[in-house]
Amino acid sequence: MPEQASPPAIAPQEPLAVSVEAARMAAVRRYDILDTPPDGAYDRVAALAARLFEVPVATVTIVDEDRIWFKATHGLEGVTEIGRDPGLCASAVLTDDTTVIPDTLLDPVACSNPLVAGPMGVRFYAAAPIITADGYRLGTVNVLDTRPREISEADTATLADLAAVVRDQLELRLSALHVVRAEQDKRQAEEEARQRAERDKAAIAAFASTLQRTLVPPALPAVPGLELACHYKTASPQEVGGDFYDVFPVGDGRWAFFLGDVCGKGAEAASVTSLTRYTLRAAALVDAEPTAALKALNAALLLDPAVGTRFCTAVFGLLDPARDGGFTVTLATGGHPPAYHLSPTEDGGMRVEAARVKGGMLVGAFAEAAFASRTLHLAPGQGLLLYTDGLTEARTAEGDMLADTGLTDFLARRQGPVSAGCLIDDTVALLDTLPDTERDDVALLALSVPTPDAAPAGITTTAHSAAAPTADASVGQENPRP
Repeated sequence: MPEQASPPAIAPQEPLAVSVEAARMAAVRRYDILDTPPDGAYDRVAALAARLFEVPVATVTIVDEDRIWFKATHGLEGVTEIGRDPGLCASAVLTDDTTVIPDTLLDPVACSNPLVAGPMGVRFYAAAPIITADGYRLGTVNVLDTRPREISEADTATLADLAAVVRDQLELRLSALHVVRAEQDKRQAEEEARQRAERDKAAIAAFASTLQRTLVPPALPAVPGLELACHYKTASPQEVGGDFYDVFPVGDGRWAFFLGDVCGKGAEAASVTSLTRYTLRAAALVDAEPTAALKALNAALLLDPAVGTRFCTAVFGLLDPARDGGFTVTLATGGHPPAYHLSPTEDGGMRVEAARVKGGMLVGAFAEAAFASRTLHLAPGQGLLLYTDGLTEARTAEGDMLADTGLTDFLARRQGPVSAGCLIDDTVALLDTLPDTERDDVALLALSVPTPDAAPAGITTTAHSAAAPTADASVGQENPRP
């Protein structure tokens, strides 16, 4: 027969006892079992204990800081918790052995317990502690009867086995919690990583946009007697493009303009773009002849070690006001696609001429690069379109490049007189109809001379995109003739 001694009373709250209890409560919280809804596995343990011991009441309890919480009950309806002191379970949880009280009225601690002194009148109590693998006692499996009785050593071993079953269930629950929490932590980490990536992406896009705005003019100037329009968009908002353009005065009523494309993208291409733009501006103030400006740029790119092997293509033009209200345009090219000259015909059609220049080599690739120029007349009602190869290399829905033929056909369908703003609007609309796959940076610059009947209304300078890579913005300015 097991020893029928009374269980030890709750120990005074000495420093050692306090630390031991704190460690035990940490183990209880680790299993996250308190105040969880009913669970069939624990209910079956309580029912099995009642049946094996032939008692009216059996419970599975967890001992909290200030209460005894019932995880499962059999024969004890409507009770979810009781106070911890004085308590049967609170005493039983202090020992590693099965606690047996044959007659609760004879036990100095148990006799004052509400289950004993109250309406239930419990006279017999036995409890096996639920002990974790690392030695912490979480609670008890209890059997109670309303009459005194004795149990055998085999019975106490059975009760200990039932407590071990509860422990195993708690371990399975803990393992499942670890899996769930690990998955939650993984999802949280992935979400945090996604959010960081989105923030980084936005920061990179903002940086690229800011840097891009320093590489092109913030607005086109007001050129008397001329309408100007432009468009700029990079292939990706996270990258700085290598396309560039500018329009600026060179004195004596003349204006210079250029458009080009630096090989590559990113910060290195941006540095070359900045050098290219300011070199062409400075060179034109010394000698506005277009081939001279390209030669100066070629020398600057080859002399700067920071440029490395990067080169660019460019079209440089000079505008001289003509007597008929138009302009004499001198164009020089350095390996760049030709500008298109649009002239309305008498029958209402549009003549489209590629202003090709023979002999224009890449800029910054060869020390002895040769550049050539040609002259054309831009009369009232006519226009000039400059572009980077992102336009002609854009692909159609069938996968074919737009190419020179597609661009020529598009321009030939226009009706005169030519308006730079409408020309840019329509070209951007054309790009918007094409797939975005394999899209390159696109820079467009259009010039047109209004007809005399349009002059009184003023000339509009429109910047469709002032170097904003992700969106177009429009600004307007009236440019009356002098």
